[in-house]
This record gives sequence, C-alpha cells and structure tokens, in this order.
Amino acid sequence: AQQARLLKKPAMPQLLLVPVLLSKAMWSTRCVMLLTASIFSLWVLADGVEAFAPPARDPISRRHHTAHTLNLFNFVGGGGSAGAGGASSVPKSPAARDSQAIGSIRAALASPKNPSFRLVEVEFPVLAAQNKLGDGSLRSAKEAEAANLQFALKLAKSISIPFVGPKVYVVASSAASNSFAASVAKKAGGSATVISLKDGLPGFDATDIVIFLTPSTSADYRTAESIATSGTVGGVIIVNGYAKDAKSVRQEATMAYYYKPLTYNSQVAGYLVREYPSQWTAVDAVTNSALGAFTDEEILVRKTNTPDLRTSVKLVQKSFDERAIEARRRG
Repeated sequence: AQQARLLKKPAMPQLLLVPVLLSKAMWSTRCVMLLTASIFSLWVLADGVEAFAPPARDPISRRHHTAHTLNLFNFVGGGGSAGAGGASSVPKSPAARDSQAIGSIRAALASPKNPSFRLVEVEFPVLAAQNKLGDGSLRSAKEAEAANLQFALKLAKSISIPFVGPKVYVVASSAASNSFAASVAKKAGGSATVISLKDGLPGFDATDIVIFLTPSTSADYRTAESIATSGTVGGVIIVNGYAKDAKSVRQEATMAYYYKPLTYNSQVAGYLVREYPSQWTAVDAVTNSALGAFTDEEILVRKTNTPDLRTSVKLVQKSFDERAIEARRRG
C-alpha cells in the first residue's frame, strides 16, 4: 500500500515544472496581448480608425486629412541641410545624392509649395558620366533606365513602412514597352505596386504616393498633373522627367531636388543645386563655395517648374575666370 502511494505521488522535479509551465503560458499570453496592442497602435497612427467614419465630402477637408496623415507617416524631417532659406550643398557621392533627394522629397510631401497641387519633381543625372543619357546609344539609354529604376525603388522603400503604409505606386511611361513594365514589377517585389499607363489607373486612396518613372510624353505629364490636383492621393513624384518642354510641369509644382553640373571651357566648373526647402544655389566646383542663392520666383522660367540657368552659368564662369587670372598673376 505504501509503495502504491509512493507511485501515485508526483516526483519533486515534476511538481517544480508546474509553475514553470504556468509561467510560460502566462508569458505567451502576455506576448500575444502586447503584439496585438502594438499592431492596433500602428493602425491608429495610420488613421485606420477613420475607416469607420464617413469619407469627407469637402475637398478642402480631404486635403487637410491627407496632410495630417502624411505627417503621421513621418515625412517631416528631411529636406535641405540648411533648412528653409538656406543654401543647398553639392553631394559628395551618388549615395549622398540619393540621400539628399529622398530627404528633400519627404520634406516636399509633408509641406509642398502649393498644398492643392501635390506634384513633386526631382531632376538630376543618374549616371557618373554626365552625357550618358544624351549620347544616343542604346547602351547608355538602358544604363540610365536601370539607374532611374534603382532610385525609384529606393525612394519607394524609404516612404512606405511595411504593414503600415502609405501604399506606393510606380508608374511606367505610356511609351515604355510591356517587357520593361514587367521587369519593373519583378524588381519592385513588395516595395511598390507597378502599373503601366497603357493599362489605365487604379482607384487611389488619400494617402497613396504615386511615383512617375521618367515620364516621356505629354500624356504622361498631363496624367501626373491630373492625379496631383484630384485630391485623391497623398502626393505625386516625377523622377527625372524626359523630353520635357516649357509646358510639361506647371510652376505650382514643387521642385524637391535639382542637381545639375555646369560646364565651362569643356569641363565641369560648377553646379546648380536645390534641396527643398533650401534655396537654389550656384556652387563653384573647385572651392565648393556658394556663388549665389535664389528663390523659386527668382530662378524659375515663367509659368514653368524649370530653372533659368543663365545667371548661375555666369556666376560660375566669373569665378572660373577670376581664379585663372589670379593663377597667371602669381606665375
């Protein structure tokens, strides 16, 4: 009988396992509760709660809602190194250039020049050799195409937070081939939804960001403009528009980032740089000093979003010539 009671009595090590198992169960439950609370918090930050509210019918209210939501997505904090009114700086490498451009885009999305015209533009040479895109060769065109795509996907990843948003679309030009659009979709993976203008446009949400990858026809630019003024998206970004003319992008748009080498005597003598919200700045290529700074009103060609380069080129030429004269004087 005593042996039977001993057999039925749990061994001491087994008894010690009971609180351990209970602790593990309680810890698992706590982890699930914390995870659920975290997901709900992120959803609230993304304005998910407003999904239960009726949509705003007033376009002005919708624009305020969009701006509020974009700020929650933390677009604030990028922009020019000198801030609003300061001088822009020349990037020291392609990686620094991309970082400047993305920061400026984020600043422009958070606070565009014209809140009712949420069109943001960036323009810079994507290749190390400045003439690669314009030398007429198929190889150069493909290299520029690949470099622009790489930047657009890097931009998409920097804007969108997984499982939170906003949703990012990359739009291939109406002139692009079907094989190119398919290649873009394959490389984008889950970082962006790729669409071709040949296939039409989907229905957008108020926080969606639409990236136009090197638009090249008047129809591309008009479509980008139409989406930007519709009040149905968080913002439209044009990356290195191709075949632009004076009517391609209106002056109400925000030039978030502009970087252009300026040549003199067959060499790069300076740069014109713009990191929004900093000013447009002409920079000497040798001394890296600012030669002049300009506002949009002072530099943009009338009724366009394109800068007039003449004043910047003159400043760079003057600096170059003065340095050459001083070098000859010193012997």
